[in-house]
Amino acid sequence: MKLRYRLPALLCALLLVLGCCSAFAQEAPAAPEPDVDYTIKNPYDGVEFDSWKQYKTDLHSHTTFSDGHNTLPEMVERHYELGFDMVAITDHGTTSYGFTQQKHTTVMKLFSLVRNGFITDEVLSESGTAANGAAYTVTQENGDEYYQQTGGHSMMRVPFGVENNPTSYNNAHVCSWFVDYGHDVNGGTSNYERPIKAVDKLGGLSVINHPGEYTNARDEVYTADAYDESNLAYRYKINKFAGLLQKYPTCIGIDVNSKGDHRTRFDRKLWDLLLQKLAPHGRAVYAICSTDAHNLDIVNSGYVMAQLPEQSAAALQAGLGSGQFFGCSNYCGNVDELTAYRDEIAAINGVEANAFAQTLTETVTAIQAEIADGEQHTIWKAAEDAAPVRVNRVAVDEEADTITVTAENALTVHWIANGKVICVGDTIDLDDHGGEIGSYVRCEVFGPGGVVYVQPFLLDYDGAPAASPIESVDLGGIVSPIADAPVYFLILLLSLPLKYLLFPLIQK
Repeated sequence: MKLRYRLPALLCALLLVLGCCSAFAQEAPAAPEPDVDYTIKNPYDGVEFDSWKQYKTDLHSHTTFSDGHNTLPEMVERHYELGFDMVAITDHGTTSYGFTQQKHTTVMKLFSLVRNGFITDEVLSESGTAANGAAYTVTQENGDEYYQQTGGHSMMRVPFGVENNPTSYNNAHVCSWFVDYGHDVNGGTSNYERPIKAVDKLGGLSVINHPGEYTNARDEVYTADAYDESNLAYRYKINKFAGLLQKYPTCIGIDVNSKGDHRTRFDRKLWDLLLQKLAPHGRAVYAICSTDAHNLDIVNSGYVMAQLPEQSAAALQAGLGSGQFFGCSNYCGNVDELTAYRDEIAAINGVEANAFAQTLTETVTAIQAEIADGEQHTIWKAAEDAAPVRVNRVAVDEEADTITVTAENALTVHWIANGKVICVGDTIDLDDHGGEIGSYVRCEVFGPGGVVYVQPFLLDYDGAPAASPIESVDLGGIVSPIADAPVYFLILLLSLPLKYLLFPLIQK
């Protein structure tokens, strides 16, 4: 009798337990996916941030030895006044042999005569008095040359600076340093490979200058149209650059922001496109900023901060070759980038941030109005009294898959992968952005005193984009001889009588 009543109760209890277990099994969260194991190639690996110094360096400037408006002494003194630690004089087709012994080329004498109506070969002396009244000396130490005013810092000349392809029709310009190549080598229309190959063979370094000028991307008004790969002309030029960079490792990369950033304002997009193609091959593309100064007013517009153990040409060459530097500019002309910076800074909601965000809004509004009319003129410029933005440390934690940038005078730091901002903040945790990351990530730091471009971090991991062949075709070797033939003929026609009759009279 008792068993008859207890059995249904036991069955009910058993069914209740089984039901609960089934419910628990359905509601239990799925096991978390394992973190991706990233291998991070850090360009700043080995840099001793606590003991190495940052050297303010201009890798691209001009004097009256080519098409600059100021003499070599004036350009050197202006860089010194603005606190530069290293300067490369890179006149067109005119290699820098020394502050005191620069050589003029026949072609650039012709150019100066036509453009300015005069020729000047003015150089510095081993000692003398600067325009500001300070005494200066030019000294040699361990093969390097230094300029110093009494009581001031020393400024090193970057050896053998030159801007190659001086008479090209389409500004296919390449700066190179550290090896004696390019002096009085004319022509170069579309032919990037000639100087890059020669400098590579000699053991120097080179960079592709202001590519937006050669590609005509500077003529676009919208970022989406610049370097649009559905455009056959852009596709050819992008792949041409990618092929050259893959073939010649001593070509460190491209100039992404020079002078006032008008012609280079879309070249950060090109940088990202090149990284997407080359990073899967393990090839980093570094970015420089430069003044490309042809006059004194623009000298402080762009430069690199090289993180080096000493102020020497050997240390600079090693640092540039391995990416141990930061690109810095006081200008930004890309309205989409400025809008992103503005929105990030406005989100801070502080007094300084709000005031600066309002300034950026005014600039963005002005540019948008100009774009609507089909041509942009306005460019954002850092306030002259604003402290420059500086990156003081880069730290990579491969175990945690994080990269941290420590900066001063900055209001926003953001991280870019595949050409898109994926993270805002000093630190990026790669595990938080698995679906957005390809083969690299890079960082931009922005504030009232300018913008800093941190060199890219290449990434390797299970599922990373596979390396695809670079579909590169380069017609420069064919175009150049044909296009440059009239130039060579004109040089030959004019140079002999001018060289032996007019130039001696002018110099007297």
